[in-house]
Amino acid sequence: MPARPRHDPPSTEKQAPSLKSPRDRLLFFFIYRLILSGLLGILFFKGLPPALLGSHNPELFSFVVAAYFGLVLASGLLLALRQLSDDHQTDIAVFVDIAAITLLMHASGGVRTGLGMLLAVSIAAGSLTIRRHTALLFAAIAALAILGEQVYAHLHHDFSTTAYTQAGLLGASFFAMALLADVLSKRLQESEQLASQRELDLANLAQLNEYIIQRMQTGVIIVDDQERPRLRNEAAWNLLGISDATGDRPLEKTCPALFRQLKQWKQNPSHERLTFRSATGGRDLSANFIRLGGKELIGTLIFLEDSALVTEQLQQMKLASLGRLTASIAHEIRNPLGAISHAGQLLEESPHLDEGDKRLTEIIRDNSRRVNEIIENILQLSRRSRTQPEEIELKPWLERIAGEIRRDKGLAPEMLKVRIDPADTRIRTDPSQLRQVLVSLIDNAMRHFHKDPGELRLRIEGGMTADSGGPFVDIIDNGPGIEPETAKQIFEPFFTTSNTGTGLGLYIARELAESNRARLEYTPGPDGGSCFHISFPGLRKKVFNA
Repeated sequence: MPARPRHDPPSTEKQAPSLKSPRDRLLFFFIYRLILSGLLGILFFKGLPPALLGSHNPELFSFVVAAYFGLVLASGLLLALRQLSDDHQTDIAVFVDIAAITLLMHASGGVRTGLGMLLAVSIAAGSLTIRRHTALLFAAIAALAILGEQVYAHLHHDFSTTAYTQAGLLGASFFAMALLADVLSKRLQESEQLASQRELDLANLAQLNEYIIQRMQTGVIIVDDQERPRLRNEAAWNLLGISDATGDRPLEKTCPALFRQLKQWKQNPSHERLTFRSATGGRDLSANFIRLGGKELIGTLIFLEDSALVTEQLQQMKLASLGRLTASIAHEIRNPLGAISHAGQLLEESPHLDEGDKRLTEIIRDNSRRVNEIIENILQLSRRSRTQPEEIELKPWLERIAGEIRRDKGLAPEMLKVRIDPADTRIRTDPSQLRQVLVSLIDNAMRHFHKDPGELRLRIEGGMTADSGGPFVDIIDNGPGIEPETAKQIFEPFFTTSNTGTGLGLYIARELAESNRARLEYTPGPDGGSCFHISFPGLRKKVFNA
C-alpha cells in the first residue's frame, strides 16, 4: 500500500499572475475594459482633453459610456460567479465592445476620430482568450459595424465629409489583426497543451519517485543546508524510531546521533559510510551520505540501513562456509579421533599399566573428549537453522526458563532470581535461541565460580534502557569477575581461561544474539562479579498513516 507523501509542503508564497489559462487572460481583458470604459467616462464628464469625445452627440456619448461601464461591471460579476463559460463571456465582451465603441465613435465625429482603433485591441484580446478560432468572425462584425456607421452618417448627413476610405482601411486592419491573433492563439494553445502534458508527466514522475521511495526498505532522508529534514520515507523514521509529530524539527533535535555523523561526514567527506547506534530507535545503523548541488551545498541525501540486516546476510554466508568446513572436519578429524579414544579405552583396561601410564591414558581420554566437544560446538553453530523471531512478553517467559534451569542445574530458588521492570516489557526474538544464550551464560557463571557452590547468586534482570528505550536482559553473578584485559578477548573463538573449556561458549552465544539483531556485551557487575548485557532493538511501530 503506498504511503502518503512524507515531504514538507511547497512554499505558499504568492506567484506573479500569468496568462497560462483562458481564465487568467479573460481576467486581464476585463481589467482592460474596466479601465477603458472608466477612463472614457472620466475624460468626458470632467471635460478633459481630447475635446472630440462626444463632440457630435454629447447625449448619446454620455448614455453609451455609462451603459458601457455598467455592462463591464456586470461582466466582472459574472466572471466572479462563474455563471457562464469563459468562451461565452468572451463572445459577449467582444460584441459589447464592438457596439459600444462604434456608438461612441459616431457620437464623437465618426471614423476620423480614431476611436475605431480600440476595436482592434478587443478583437485581438478576444481571439487570444477564447478557445475557438473566431478571430475572423470578430473582425467581420467589427468591419461591418464601422461601415454601417459610415453609411448611416452619410445617409443622414451627420458629417460634412465621408470617410469610406478610412473605414475600409480600418476594417482591413481588423482582419489583419484577426489573422495575426489567430496564429498567436493557435501557438498559445499548442504551448498550453505542451505545458499541461509536461506538467502531467512531471507530476506522474514525482508520484512514481515518491512511491518508489516509500516502498524502499532502505531509509531515505534529504536534509537542507540547515540540517532540517525536507523529505523522508517511512523506513527512515522507523529505523530511527522517530514519530511523525517530532519529524519536522531540525535533525540535531530529532536524532542527535545521526546529526553527529552528518557533521563528521561534512568535515571529512571521504568517509561516505558511517555506522552509529540510534539512541531513539536502539538499532545499529549504517548511514551513507551523498552531496546534493554543485559548488554550493544545497542539501544532503542520506541512506540508512539496519546494520543487523547486513550482519545477518554476512552471518548466513559465514554459516554456509562453516557448514562446508565442518563437513570436512567430520570426515577428517572425527574418525581418527574415535580411533584414538577407543585405543585409549583399550589401554585403560590393560592390567599391566603402572600409575604413570594410567595418567597418560587419562590425558588421552580428557583431550579426546575436549576435541569432540569442540567439533560438536562447531557443528551446532554451522547447522543452526534460520531465526524464527516472535514477539514474547519477557517476564513470564524468563520466569518459566529460570524454573527449567533451576530444575536442570539443581539450583535453589534464591540462587537464581528474575526481576523485570516494567513488567510488561516485550521483545521480538527467537525464543529457542535466546534460551540457548541464557543457558550458556549461566553455565559459564557456574563454571567460573570457585567458592562454595551454595553461595552462588544469579540474577536475570530486564526492562527498558533509559537512553535508547529498547528492551534489555542482564545476567548478573557474584563471581570473581573478569580482568579488563581478559574481557577484551572473551568473545573470540577458542579463547578460554579454563583447562577444560573449549573457548566457543561465549562466541556462540554472541553469534546467536547477533543473528536475532541483539547485542551481547560484558560489563563489570554493579556489586562485583560479572554482568552480561543483552540489548534488543525496539519493536517497530507504524508512525505514519497509510
